[in-house]
Amino acid sequence: MRKMSAAAARRTALAAQGFGRRRPAAVTRRTVADVLARTQLLQLDSVSAVVRAHYAPVFSRIGGYDRALLDEAAWSHSATRPRRLVEYWAHEAALIPVDDWPLMRWRMVRYQHGRWSMHKVLDRNPTLGKDILDVIREVGAAPAGEVERHLELDKPRPKGSWWNLSDTKMICEQLFAAGELSVDKRVGFTRHYDLAERVIPPEVLARNVSEADAVLELVRRAATALGIGTETDLRDYYRLHRSQTTPAIAALVDAGELEEVEVAGWGKPAYLRSGAATPRRVAGAALLCPFDPLIFFRPRTERIFDFHYRIEIYTPEHKRVHGYYVFPFLMDGELVGRVDLRAERASGRLLVPGAFAEPGRCDAETAAALRTALREMADWLELDEVVIGDRGDLAALL
Repeated sequence: MRKMSAAAARRTALAAQGFGRRRPAAVTRRTVADVLARTQLLQLDSVSAVVRAHYAPVFSRIGGYDRALLDEAAWSHSATRPRRLVEYWAHEAALIPVDDWPLMRWRMVRYQHGRWSMHKVLDRNPTLGKDILDVIREVGAAPAGEVERHLELDKPRPKGSWWNLSDTKMICEQLFAAGELSVDKRVGFTRHYDLAERVIPPEVLARNVSEADAVLELVRRAATALGIGTETDLRDYYRLHRSQTTPAIAALVDAGELEEVEVAGWGKPAYLRSGAATPRRVAGAALLCPFDPLIFFRPRTERIFDFHYRIEIYTPEHKRVHGYYVFPFLMDGELVGRVDLRAERASGRLLVPGAFAEPGRCDAETAAALRTALREMADWLELDEVVIGDRGDLAALL
């Protein structure tokens, strides 16, 4: 079995995700598509403390770009410019290529009754699913609230957390998980549901892929995106089960598409994607949002970068170690720090309440690279000023 150093494995992983490449002089639709060809998916998340999660990984890899290019790919469709991305449950809610829709059909079958138990909702109103489909079929793409109004169900609900979903919203989500509804567009990040047959091209919708073949392709895509990974890494990328990934990995090894290798310090077998590059060095700096595909599987992040990272959004403020919405800072192939960030759009400021260096990285070089990265992010978000707080050992140097 071939052996690899931990540093070589790290560079392989970074290269697979598109880091260390020269940034383009001009960003086009093709440039954004090239990022997706590497990451395979972009995770969606509702937090907008800085910028929505799906926009940030593209910026981290190519620098400032027009977010409308991504919006157009995901939520716009015309005869001359067809939709290229669609929403579904991949690694959590995510944007995936439209052509990958059939690869998720086995999951849609498993989600026929939703991702959560819908029994109480259906007991209260057993025809609600059919009624929702009838409304959307008649009025076109609509958010759950508009569907409720058509059904005259928009009654006041007790105030509570954002999990206090209406029955209509819950059933819309069930139908989305089951593949009967898809997302035509988002307005203010609110999903506008439409019949899947009106969102997905007919030739894609008609394509049938068995679960075994779909899983094989998903593992292949995960391996392409990761460059190198353990079974758990490959499994997590599309949230598969070990019973699915074990035979798929074996088949890809037999076909020569994966090579089992031993990575120093990993403590478990790793699988190297055939053709994956291992550059001698990975230069450049990038701020990574918490849901970036490079780091969204925390055990892998710790194994590859020796970087313990947890999101603290749901941690009470007085118990947070680094902050509410913290971006790890990548510099020359290593995670050297982390920065708590907030975009204050009304005042045109990028707030940096805290900036923390990893051990041995609190120096002028790290601060200079981070200062440049923060300014680039502020410019991309059209914010005039970067305001540095006083928390963390990098703050004074910034």
